[in-house]
Formats: sequence, C-alpha cells, structure tokens
Amino acid sequence: MSYGGYPPQQGYGQQYPPQGQPPYPQQQQPYGAPPGPPPGHSPYPQQHGGYGAPPGPPMGHHPSQSFGGHPSQSFGAPPPGPPPGQYGAPPGPPPGQYGQPQYGAPAQYGSGPPSPPSAGYVPGQVAPMDMSRQADDLRKAMKGFGTDEKALIAILAPLDPLQAAGVRQAFNQRHRRDLLKDIESETSGYFRDGLMALARGPLEQDVLNANKAIKGMGTKESILNDVLLGRSNADMNAIKAHYHHVYKRSLESDVKGDLSLKTERLFDMVIAARRNEESSPVIPQQTEADVSELYRATEGSKIGADQVVVCAIMTSRSDGQLRAISQAYRQKYHRELAEVLKKNFSGHMEDALLYILLNAEDRAKHDAQLLEAAMSGMGTKDDLLVNRIVRIHWDKHRMGQARGAYRHFFQRDLADRIRGETRGDYEKLMVACVQSA
Repeated sequence: MSYGGYPPQQGYGQQYPPQGQPPYPQQQQPYGAPPGPPPGHSPYPQQHGGYGAPPGPPMGHHPSQSFGGHPSQSFGAPPPGPPPGQYGAPPGPPPGQYGQPQYGAPAQYGSGPPSPPSAGYVPGQVAPMDMSRQADDLRKAMKGFGTDEKALIAILAPLDPLQAAGVRQAFNQRHRRDLLKDIESETSGYFRDGLMALARGPLEQDVLNANKAIKGMGTKESILNDVLLGRSNADMNAIKAHYHHVYKRSLESDVKGDLSLKTERLFDMVIAARRNEESSPVIPQQTEADVSELYRATEGSKIGADQVVVCAIMTSRSDGQLRAISQAYRQKYHRELAEVLKKNFSGHMEDALLYILLNAEDRAKHDAQLLEAAMSGMGTKDDLLVNRIVRIHWDKHRMGQARGAYRHFFQRDLADRIRGETRGDYEKLMVACVQSA
C-alpha cells in the first residue's frame, strides 16, 4: 500500500527505498538556486589536494552519492581504507580492540569500493565558477550604515557546499576581509548563527559543533549525535582530520574524556570509521547471523544486554545491511528492533543506537523527526534547529525528501511549521534553506 508516494516496506534483501525512486514528493525551488545535479552526482570535478577522494569507479559507472551518505557501487574492490588526509588523520584503534567476536568483522559481508567524501568535505575544493558577483553583493549588503539582511539570505541560502567555499574565497581575495568576521559583526542571534553555518560549509561546521558538544560542563549529546552518527567512512575521516588540524588534538581523545565508559566505547567504534561501504552486498546468511546475535545479546540474555556485541554490529554495518537486519528481526521475532533497543538500553547509549538504526531504516523520516523534535515541547531548541536545517539543506535532494516526509508524517508543511516557531530574519533564513530544495 502506498501513502502519497511513501513506499511500502520491502523484503530485507532489497534496497529501501528503491534506487532512483524518491519516496516523498519533491517540492518547488523558489529562491533561484543554481540547478543541482541529479541525485547522487557531484556537480564539480574532484581537485587535487585536500583529503583526496579514493580512485573513481570504472568508466561508464556512475555511483549514486548523497551528502552524508554512501553510494551504490559495483562490488569486488579491495577492502576500503580511509582516504589520504591533508592533515594526516589520527590513526584509529587497532582491529579487535573492542573485543568483537568474529561475526562483527565487516569483511564477513564482502567489501565494495569506498565512497568519496561528500561535497564540502575536501578542504580547499571550491566550485569551478566565478563567484565574484556574489562576493561583491555580500560586501555591499554589509558595508556602510545598516545591513541588507534580505540580500544576505538570498545570496547564501541557495549555495551548495563548493559554491559557499568559492564565495568565501572570492570575498577574501577581492575585499581583503573575512566573510565570517563581517557576518559576526553585522548580524546577531540565531540569524547570525545560521548565516555563519552557511558561510563555514559543512565540514568546518561539523568540526565546530563536535568541539562545542564536548567542551564545558556536560556533553551536548544531541549535537554530538548529529555530527558523528550515521556518517560515511570518508566523511568521518575528513571530520577527524580537520578536527585535529583545528584543535591540535584528536577527536577520539576529546570524546573519550567527556563520555561515560560504556558510551565512550560506542563512540570509539563510530569514530574508527570502519563501517561496511554501501556498495557492500547484503548477504541473507550474514543478516540472519546478525539477527541471532542481536537477539542473544538482548532479549535472549539472562544477565543483561551485551553492549559490545550490539554496538559492534550497529556501528560496522552499512545502512543497507542495517535495514536488512531490522526487517529480518521483525520477520523472525515479530518485534521491532528499535523497541528491543529501547528496552535494553537507556540514556545516551539508547539515543545513539536508535539514531543509527532509524537513520538507516528511513533517513528522510528520521530527518523529519529530528526537525520536529527541535521545535516541539516547551520552547524551540534553536541551536539544534539551525544546525539540522543547514546540514540537511546542503543536499538539495535530501532536503526535498525531508520536506515530503515531514508532510507525510506530521500532516503539515515544514516551512509553515518553522514560521510558527521562529521570527524575523532568523525565520526567513530557515525557510529559505528549506525551500532551496
């Protein structure tokens, strides 16, 4: 049964949603953003330097790639490794440090070729186009008495990550000024936070938020989850390397010092960036083995949940494999895996495991739920709302899917919901980001 374009569940051996079939209706793009590439294609050629993407696929093969996700590629490549880092990514822990049993080894499924970093995750890479006009218009909007907030929104909201990097570079070269400093001095509040997130680009914003989440009193768990969970190996390695470049410390060591021992172990596995690539096949026999191990480690255990076993599976499997595991668990035990995790875990550990699972099962639905969570309850959680909207908006296809999912599950338009929770230029900027898709 179909619900307005939202596809029914499929057998766990299949891709979900079907490749090339958007499950949610796409929306119009009002702000004059440059037309994006087809879903899964980078609009710009990779450049030398930066972290460097792994070698591309053979001629005639076009992987499907989305921001923060993994492409679907052919099989048979050597096991993936982290992309070479410009700064030199700190090495991850050695294999087997967490004591995973044999079933936890990613190689059990067979490995496909590694995905390249998402757009905006290669430092120094900019759009191969002249961004002088946008840079000059930004300077004009902030020069002299008063600020033209409408112009700032119209220029920055439609840009993709590489265009944003190009505008920032052109602004510096043409006007000998720092775009971020000018925005900071000329604007205020959450409007300023949103503009600066757009000007920084996704990688720099992720690194800033990771540091913000773990410094000071207490860990901002939701911010940390948003930055680190459900990421591709290539993007995780880029985040680690840039974090080390900016703060002269490893992300692993900073996270370790701020979490409880059990949750620290989970994030160690996450940051190690050893997930199976999305190009890795879904093998029914291995899926069944994972389902049995998850049952024995949770519902079937008489001495409490075996956290290492659960975390090893949840952090090493690809999104496609996790979807298969979730569907197979439902078929075998007639219970949702998410409910099993809720029953056997609590606190940050529960939230993190559910984040990984729900993101893999249906990312558009999960995005919609995260956006609603930032606006529901007593008061809007503005930090989360700004970062979640900007992060999703970098991938126009993903934002279109999130808008469709929001309408499907919450029965209202996402932009209208944002208008009801925000005010002024902050409201206009967030709506512009949502409508850039």
